[in-house]
Amino acid sequence: MAAKDNLTAVLYGINDMRLEQRPIPVPKDNQVLLKMESVGICGSDIHYLVNGRIGPFVVEKPMIIGHEASGTVVLCGKNVTSLKPGDRVAIEPGVGCRICSFCKSGDYHLCPEMVFCATPPVDGNLSRYYVHDADFCFKLPDNVSLDEGALMEPLSVGVHACKRANVRFGDVVLILGAGPIGLVTLLAAKAMGATKALITDVVDIRLAKAKELGADYTLKIEKNMTEEDIVKKIKALLGEEPNISLDCTGAEQCVRVAVQVTKSGGVVTLIGLGAFEMKLPLTGALIREVDIRGVFRYNNDYPTAIEMVRSGKINVKALITHHYKIEDTLKAFHTSKTGEGNPIKVMIHANPEWKK
Repeated sequence: MAAKDNLTAVLYGINDMRLEQRPIPVPKDNQVLLKMESVGICGSDIHYLVNGRIGPFVVEKPMIIGHEASGTVVLCGKNVTSLKPGDRVAIEPGVGCRICSFCKSGDYHLCPEMVFCATPPVDGNLSRYYVHDADFCFKLPDNVSLDEGALMEPLSVGVHACKRANVRFGDVVLILGAGPIGLVTLLAAKAMGATKALITDVVDIRLAKAKELGADYTLKIEKNMTEEDIVKKIKALLGEEPNISLDCTGAEQCVRVAVQVTKSGGVVTLIGLGAFEMKLPLTGALIREVDIRGVFRYNNDYPTAIEMVRSGKINVKALITHHYKIEDTLKAFHTSKTGEGNPIKVMIHANPEWKK
């Protein structure tokens, strides 16, 4: 390859992000070399930048950041038959071992040997060029843009969460938290047939965006509101109890509300990761046979997410509020970290051909 410029965003430690040149990687036999296009900033990226860790995952050595991404195939390994140079792809960032019982059963996201972009010590993909296993690169239809391709990663979280909750036509759904994951969960729930969807948050602009994206009801959580107040308001707005509640915050109060407000026989699905231990009113949920389910990333959900966007059932473009070139990565992360300009999804463009 003639190209030599592989500008890369590397996290060295807390609030220490640097742009540097890295060698252009060489694809293995089952991999493709990608010219990276759009890379979104995720809340986890900010968490690593600000705290240097998420739970047991600690940034102990320089790590390339980024995992919500799309790219264009430049070169294929000799065993790759599913893709060809010029193909535009969404990149599923987690690759399992393929041989453990979880991988073989299709639950590869639970693989104990999972290699996931920008989860220490694994490098991410915010660079001009990047290699990835071809079978975790999904070709984008002609009417799906590269920006939308990058958003298949968060959208897959929402799709997976709604599959776990078994959302279907006629369901009454509560979503707690209107950040990017709450919003994609809302989009997925409505596309899967939820008849009523109420979403909560503490920020007016997020709730306004949720309304724009199809929320039937919004509820702003004020500081002085008790759990009882919140439960009453949810029931009053919906006119009934939700039979499915999806928490996208990880906040103890929100999880407690979800457990209490969900209809008997319903489902609480926990997407947001909060404190390792929480105090929850479980007995009341158990005697009403409310199921409580966890969500971790996604598996086999990219094709569904892509088809939802291709068919027009879901519009993810409205989530993108800011665009930056890779040279301005530090500014992009500053925007995402501080919330200046009310960002929802900040998109970084990895190659110089990008134009607004």
